[in-house]
Amino acid sequence: MTYDANTPEEYIAQLPEDRKEVISKIRTTIQENLPKGFHECISYKMLGYVVPHSLYSDGYHCDPKLPLPFINLASQKNFIALYHSGIYADQKMYDWFVTEYPKHCKLKLDMGKSCIRFKKMDDIPYTLIGELVSKMTPENWITLYEKNIKTKK
Repeated sequence: MTYDANTPEEYIAQLPEDRKEVISKIRTTIQENLPKGFHECISYKMLGYVVPHSLYSDGYHCDPKLPLPFINLASQKNFIALYHSGIYADQKMYDWFVTEYPKHCKLKLDMGKSCIRFKKMDDIPYTLIGELVSKMTPENWITLYEKNIKTKK
């Protein structure tokens, strides 16, 4: 599902009632734990947390006009999705998250390369999300991105 919003507040206002509280709580968890330097915005029609051009002027290699994406949060049709690029690019971070997840949730981890899917609104690991988003600074992410993801010219 996509929402036509220009701000995070507009995005949340358009959500179904049962999703507003959960997305808002995840958003607050991210805001309280994300290292300084990331910027909250609407990115790919989702809540986004990016490295702004003021810190990384190259921008995103797929479209340099866009800031470098790091985390996205979205209300999809059947789940809430948290997209975390650090998990995709850093095997140690991925392994840590997969190991920690069962300590925080009753349900089995439902995850893609960078997408963590939450299908049950009463089984969201807010504390674990806070720990996850605190683990990488913008500078760490830029270094990892340039090493593992950015197209080499």
